[in-house]
This record gives sequence, C-alpha cells and structure tokens, in this order.
Amino acid sequence: MHSLIKFVGEYFFLISVAVVGLYWLRAKVSVKISLTWQLVAGGVLAVVLALIAGHLYYDPRPFVTHHLTPIIPHAADNGFPSDHALFTSFLGFTMLLYSRRTGIFLLIIAVLVSWARVAAHIHNPRDIVGSFVIAAIAVLVVRVVTKWWRARGKASSWRSTD
Repeated sequence: MHSLIKFVGEYFFLISVAVVGLYWLRAKVSVKISLTWQLVAGGVLAVVLALIAGHLYYDPRPFVTHHLTPIIPHAADNGFPSDHALFTSFLGFTMLLYSRRTGIFLLIIAVLVSWARVAAHIHNPRDIVGSFVIAAIAVLVVRVVTKWWRARGKASSWRSTD
C-alpha cells in the first residue's frame, strides 16, 4: 500500500499535465490562446494567493506533530497550502471551463493525489481544502476579469463606430 501511496502522491500529477497538454494540442487556435491565458494568468494568481495564505497560516505537517516517518520524504516545513493539490486542482478547475468531462477527470486526479499526500502523512486535510479553494478562486477571478475585459473592449469598439 505504501508503494501505491508514494506513486500516486508523487507522480499522478503528471497525468494532469499530459491531459492538459493533449487537450491544448488538439484545440483550435482561439481555444489555445484562451487556455494559455487562463493557465498563465490563473497559475500566477494561484501561486501568489498560495504564498500569501502560507504566510498567514502555518500548519505543521502531520509526520512532525504525530512523530511519524512520512511515506514520501519531505521537509518539515509549512504544509499549508499543498502545492500538489493546488496544481492539480487548478488544472482541473481550469479545464472545467473548456470541457466538463476533462475537468471532472482532472479533479478526480487532484483528489487522488491529495488523498495520497494525506495518507503519506505530509499534509492535513485542511492543507488540501485550502489549496482547492485557492485554485478555484484564481480560476474564477481570471475568468471574470477576462469576460469583463472582453465585454469592455466590445462595448468601446461598438461606441467608436457611431
């Protein structure tokens, strides 16, 4: 069981990367541009929010507080938020904007990776939940701002033709 936990916790995120990459490769140019923008802008925002959250809240890793040996070797630093959960859930939430089926599949991967990281004693569930919330906020903010920006551009170009 430890081998499975270690494998899922360390390497399953690569499935998410591969799925997003394949989706991007098969997409139309307009979707590629939109998806790239969403991934870059949302990813930067997610990292910034995660850094802020990590400075505001310290959560010792379970292997430290329970005096255990972690299944996945890790530094005894702040566990909040989980980078792996942040990354995989961010990809899942982003892909929900483009393909419901792909997004749900990637969120299942995110849950599996997160479960493995908790089972490995390197994260508490609150580290995972915090990561999912941060990722969702980042995706939503970029989506709303992008829609607002596009609507603003269409409105101003519409007025200029009068």
